[in-house]
Amino acid sequence: MIRREVLQGLGALALWPGMARAAEGVPFSEEMLDALAREVAARPYAERPRVPKEWRELSYDQYRAIRFDTARAFWAGTESTLEFDLFPPGLYFPHSVEVNMVEDGIARRVPFDMTLYEKHEIVPTDLPVDDRLGYSGVRLRAEIEKPGKFQEYAVFQGASYFRVIARDLVYGLSARGLAVNTAAPEGEEFPDFTRFWVEKPAPGARLHRIHALMESPSVTGMYHFTLDPHGDSADVDVRCTLWPRVELANVGIAPLTSMFYFDATMRDRFNDFRPAVHDSDGLAILNGNGEMLWRPLANPRHLQVSSFVDDGPQGFGLAQRSRRYSDFHDLEAMYHRRPSLWITPGEDWGRGAVTLVEIPTDKEIFDNIVAYWRPRDPLAAGSEHAFTYRMAWTAEIPEQKPVAKVLETRIGRGFPHNHHLLVTIDFAPHAALPEDYDDLVIYVNSNRFETSPGIVQRNPETGGPRLAFSFDPGDVEVAEIRAQLFHEGRGVTEVWLYRWTA
Repeated sequence: MIRREVLQGLGALALWPGMARAAEGVPFSEEMLDALAREVAARPYAERPRVPKEWRELSYDQYRAIRFDTARAFWAGTESTLEFDLFPPGLYFPHSVEVNMVEDGIARRVPFDMTLYEKHEIVPTDLPVDDRLGYSGVRLRAEIEKPGKFQEYAVFQGASYFRVIARDLVYGLSARGLAVNTAAPEGEEFPDFTRFWVEKPAPGARLHRIHALMESPSVTGMYHFTLDPHGDSADVDVRCTLWPRVELANVGIAPLTSMFYFDATMRDRFNDFRPAVHDSDGLAILNGNGEMLWRPLANPRHLQVSSFVDDGPQGFGLAQRSRRYSDFHDLEAMYHRRPSLWITPGEDWGRGAVTLVEIPTDKEIFDNIVAYWRPRDPLAAGSEHAFTYRMAWTAEIPEQKPVAKVLETRIGRGFPHNHHLLVTIDFAPHAALPEDYDDLVIYVNSNRFETSPGIVQRNPETGGPRLAFSFDPGDVEVAEIRAQLFHEGRGVTEVWLYRWTA
């Protein structure tokens, strides 16, 4: 028998305003979606009901044993260039989302259907099922490598998180719709994508479109994603409109989330057989002044927030520049195949700061890096704000400025009885560099301690210049360091920025 609490849970789902009856179709347009978002924003925020307890109490192995039958993917066997399947709710996803299919200008809700899944024997047989149950996310598939072979390339699941992979890469860092109060003392708020609309592309269409309504106590948003997964870079154009319910002072536009455990800047803290462990190794910024900045990531002992103040940023992103297997020696995680992600604003974002949040972690399973654009002026309650940007999910972020990029940073004691720390920065070879590296001019500076003048040598493995300098931290707890190489009065490398902590 179905227990009373199960009936109550499914009844609550039926009453949620988002859950229209599947048989009903409504005319679809982006204007309709924006009007819906304005309507949701105008009324008080309503907490979504949770799925029945039996779903929430599934073990990790039980949840993973409920697998979508990809042979039954939506639009499989048609002329569509897009197929998609759906994740079940439960475990880490106590709230379901509504998914709508858009065909021939009509949107229809996809009812929950347990027969779409293959279940291992460890899955409980008495899970309460109702077509109003909903799903936890959407997985998109396309013909990435060859015609007729559909491979997954994007997943939207959990809060407003989504991930995309390009050809020959594996999943790594994530993106989010919005960051609210990240690293704030009062705690972070995680807005949810609560409803999705997946458009069926025309036969032969290269681009795929998915739309999402975002809801939270503080803000409502409507997001329009246009995805092109077919090139070496998987590109996503994002258009979003936000309607804050309260003043949003600490808000992040185009937030990226990643993991950084350790690398050669902090080997003394980690007893691990691998030389490095991370999904991303640095934050790249092309600021409004045209400077190309590189900030190596850190796993600090204490939470730290860095703000790179700017006016009209030209782009930013989290990169994985370590691309050799020997950089990690990890046959399972394949960190050398994790994607980089570059954000290009679609309009002038004005004044604000690219913000980097680095959270201490003692395990590589936790995402501890967040990067986003924070507008200088708060978003006022009751106002409307639109942003557009392009995301390039790729192995190598395309060159944004003709300068030599940073390949690797190493920090440690050069000699066992010396109190000085040695820093080496390897730059890639580049046409902007002079043939004779002796002609390079070194700039190294710190706001808290003296550094050595530095030397430049040619790295025999990379062919590029290696800048090395040292410093004695003494009693200093935190210091900012900046370094760059010049030739004939012009910067010919990225600006290397680092926050050293004791």
